[in-house]
Amino acid sequence: METKIIYFTVNGRPEQAEFPVDCPAQDVKDLFRSAAEAGPHDILKLYNPKGNIINISPQLTPNSPHSCYKLEVVAADCNSEPLGTELAVALGFDLSSMEKRLQSLEKKILIEAGETPAIVYEMKRQVESFREKLESVEHLSWLGLFKELSEGTHKPSPFYHKRTLRKTREECEHVKEKFLQMSSLEVSEEVRQYLKTPTFDNWQWEDAEIMVLLQVMYTDLDFISTFNIELDVLQQFLYEVYKRYNNIPFHNFKHCFCVTQMMYGLIWLTDLRSKIDCIDLLIMLTSAVCHDLDHTGYNNAYQINARTELALRYNDISPLENHHCAVAFEILEKTESNIFRNLTTEQYKRIREGIIKCILATDMSRHTEILNKFKAILPVFDFSNKDHRDVLMMIMIKVSDISNEARPMDVAEPWLDCLLQEFFNQSDMEKLEGLPVTPFMDRDKVTKPSSQTGFIRFVLFPLFIELANLFPCLEQHIIDPVRKALDYYTEMEKALEREKQNRTQSEKTKPKESNTPKESELQQEMGPALKPSTV
Repeated sequence: METKIIYFTVNGRPEQAEFPVDCPAQDVKDLFRSAAEAGPHDILKLYNPKGNIINISPQLTPNSPHSCYKLEVVAADCNSEPLGTELAVALGFDLSSMEKRLQSLEKKILIEAGETPAIVYEMKRQVESFREKLESVEHLSWLGLFKELSEGTHKPSPFYHKRTLRKTREECEHVKEKFLQMSSLEVSEEVRQYLKTPTFDNWQWEDAEIMVLLQVMYTDLDFISTFNIELDVLQQFLYEVYKRYNNIPFHNFKHCFCVTQMMYGLIWLTDLRSKIDCIDLLIMLTSAVCHDLDHTGYNNAYQINARTELALRYNDISPLENHHCAVAFEILEKTESNIFRNLTTEQYKRIREGIIKCILATDMSRHTEILNKFKAILPVFDFSNKDHRDVLMMIMIKVSDISNEARPMDVAEPWLDCLLQEFFNQSDMEKLEGLPVTPFMDRDKVTKPSSQTGFIRFVLFPLFIELANLFPCLEQHIIDPVRKALDYYTEMEKALEREKQNRTQSEKTKPKESNTPKESELQQEMGPALKPSTV
């Protein structure tokens, strides 16, 4: 019988597992669980030598003792259901009960049919395939819009908590090499038009491909010719920017791209090219590119309360945003990456002033101040008035910065998961250090839907509506999608509350049994807002 041997370490201890190539997936997982001396409810995570999380299955690629995998055990809460309360609460379901019910149904089918139907095997295969897709989203070639998953295993890991905060030299050089190889290729007109829409799906593009798309934006807005920007200097600038975005769940290079792409789309949708100077457009796009440089995943409140170096340096005044600006101009001080080096002193002065204003405007503590300024000038807005333009530019970058909910749900929702991961990490750190815990980041108090409903109602809508008052064409592009997102999370929140009430009632009447509502009942309560893909 053909077997395969997998070499791995557990807490630094070398181990090896041998199993038949046709071994059932559960048997393989049990083998690793035994090697790790893990309990039945503990969660196992396996990482390849590159740090990517990989699935424990019979399809594991054989390795050698010199390229060991790393096995880690994440102990589940002893008071929780096997799949974890946190995940169930976040989704609004008792997943453990659902899993037990599915197992019961599968046994029932087996008894009645005498054998497991082929369709059950097919469904299991599809679920396994979907699991693998979830474990890596940076997987597609830039040559088409909707592309098949690569079979390769050497992909950057989306599990940022297992990567170093700063990018390694090897990681950066690899991405730069790919970027330079692709940068001379022609991007299709279909992709160029897609890039101008708020529906653009960032999850289809690797970092090197994203840098190519940023280069396209500078080219198609005529910045290259208008401001005499050499292509190699622009490429070096984009590479330096990429290097200075950290490996954190949300405020990373992909977020930089999303904000820049939304800004780019808004410029085209509102026909701003015919309304304001090209230099102001350059300010807006470059501000978006640089707006979160060297973000470490902890917000201003944490910086100030923890008395970090940034808070001390900037006297508690927008420490992060001031730092982002400083890093941006640190990059621009280098001749080889200074895309403004061929401009006049006056032009550079205007650009520097504009970029600083825009990036500092992304501090949410100034949200009401800036929005009120915009509302005050809106009835008499004049594109020829510099003060009016300055406020508009600040509003545009603010809208772009928090625009994820204006995107399709399958693009926006993964971003919310990333944001909550970063939030929860900060609140955990605040608790450990004895600092005030930021309420909307506390994993013990915040759920996925509750984190969004208030934010959309009281922050997104007021901001987006005012911009749409100046540009009515934006109603369908950013207001309608946000309204749908609010409906979606409101229904999810209601269903979660009903499910909690049902469980409480069930525990009172039948304390020894789990009477979680059936999936069909919960789906009926959620209505069309609950999409199968979300579950």
